[in-house]
Amino acid sequence: MAKRLALIAAGGTGGHMFPAQSLAELLLAEGWRVRLSTDDRGARYAGGFPDQVERSIVKSATTARGGVAGKLGAPFKIAAGVLAARAEFRKDRPAVVIGFGGYPTIPAMAAALSMGLPRMIHEQNGVMGRVNRLFARRVHRVACGTWPTELPAGVEGVHTGNPVRNAVLGHASAPYQAAGDGDVHLLVIGGSQGARVLSDVIPAAIAGLPDTLRARLHVSHQARAEDGERVIRAYQQAGVRAEVEPFFTDVPDRLARAQLVISRSGASSIADICVVGRPAMLIPFAAATGDHQTANARALESAGAAQIYPEAGLDPERMTRDIRAILEQPAQARAMAQAALALGRPDAARRLYELVTEIAK
Repeated sequence: MAKRLALIAAGGTGGHMFPAQSLAELLLAEGWRVRLSTDDRGARYAGGFPDQVERSIVKSATTARGGVAGKLGAPFKIAAGVLAARAEFRKDRPAVVIGFGGYPTIPAMAAALSMGLPRMIHEQNGVMGRVNRLFARRVHRVACGTWPTELPAGVEGVHTGNPVRNAVLGHASAPYQAAGDGDVHLLVIGGSQGARVLSDVIPAAIAGLPDTLRARLHVSHQARAEDGERVIRAYQQAGVRAEVEPFFTDVPDRLARAQLVISRSGASSIADICVVGRPAMLIPFAAATGDHQTANARALESAGAAQIYPEAGLDPERMTRDIRAILEQPAQARAMAQAALALGRPDAARRLYELVTEIAK
């Protein structure tokens, strides 16, 4: 019997690609064929997908960014992508199409809609993104990674949680070791593309820590390539051991070692933090659509798992004080780690898979 094909459509950021990768891993394990539909930009973030996942690169664009020529040409690129997706679906018909958001998902989702294929979307954030909102009333299921999620009127969501990759699941509920007298590990992650504000503020905050604490620190800081040299210099001047890279391929390992995580509050980052169970200081991306990163972080703040720092007026001195408080108060740090763990959904991929198989029937 031929294997059924699941078509996963995902955009070009870690926030979309990581949960898509997690579902792909489970689908393959359950005997499905899997194809990833994305554009050239998305393909650059697909390196973590299993080799068995077929790749389909389609044309797409957005009218929200770019110059006048780009905005005028966007509808034509999208139309070409939809036609290409339809042609591909006619040759190899998917049993189900799952969209994870981002404008590269438009061609596959539009083709599935026009051909009447079983289809669903997964929204990672507490505020639905533009593309998912476009299709929310035109799919068979809407899965939500963050709860509650703001949905269009009349749309019902199913709370699945945000799937995490197998590499993260391998560290699920890893015992938390509060900072003692030995080495202290700090992980700074600004999403899959780094974050300038974290590079501006966090090294300065760490430089303000007592000498005895700085001497024991090991910092893993994910920074944009253009910020890397100055971030490295800042840590060197502070006498802090630090690894600074544009992207860490072993974030799950570093997360498991960390006594504290300082991060943007993208949906995938939060899902990883909660599944492993680590104290966090969260700095929501101020320009995120609908301020969805603040919405993502609220559940952790309410549970006592994290502290939220608005980007506007971010103060290195306050960060210094709070980093020190968490690292020097083991009971508080352990309570934060346990609160994060209680919010984790390590079975999110399985919950999502159950919806996929339900509508594929």
